Amino acid sequence: MKKLLVSLFALALMSACSSEPSKPAETAKPQPKPADVITGRSALQKLYISAHGWGSDARPYRLESMLNSDSKGRDGKSAVWRASFASVAQRGTKPYTFSGSEGPDRGVNPGIEDTYNPNNASTTAFDIAFLKTDSDKAFEVAQQHGGDKILERSPDAPVLYILEWDRVNNELVWHVVYGTSRSDAKLKVAVNATSGEFIRIEKS
Repeated sequence: MKKLLVSLFALALMSACSSEPSKPAETAKPQPKPADVITGRSALQKLYISAHGWGSDARPYRLESMLNSDSKGRDGKSAVWRASFASVAQRGTKPYTFSGSEGPDRGVNPGIEDTYNPNNASTTAFDIAFLKTDSDKAFEVAQQHGGDKILERSPDAPVLYILEWDRVNNELVWHVVYGTSRSDAKLKVAVNATSGEFIRIEKS
């Protein structure tokens, strides 16, 4: 009997040693969200809400797209937009950035507040009600006035969008810039952001 018990114990011990330890269940890695590539008007609406948390009278004076690996500005859309706002009550200006790219800055982020001079032509605030033509439509117009030839020759050329108030002509203007900045643009086309009409070629 004693030998039988010893044999059974030895068998159980061998079985335990030969069995593999149970592996913890593998947790699925979260997949990165695709970039949220949107038009300028959509971005401005998001940024406008945040800016009003800073100043109830805040109005935009510039909206511009920014290049990154998720978007080169095609079809009037971008993954990153920055709007600058002015507030008389706060006596300041403040930028807000929307990012649709994966990362810690995804969403709306405020920038650093600065002083505001209402007489400065470069910070002329406008009513967003004037923005009836979105950046995708401005891109279509720019394509019809030389932009298509730029992208045909250079398919990877980036396209930027800048929205500002023209004090001289008293109108809201989209500047469609074929290049990484205004200074090195191969072409700049001005489009009326209210009517959607072509205004002029600013640089060819």
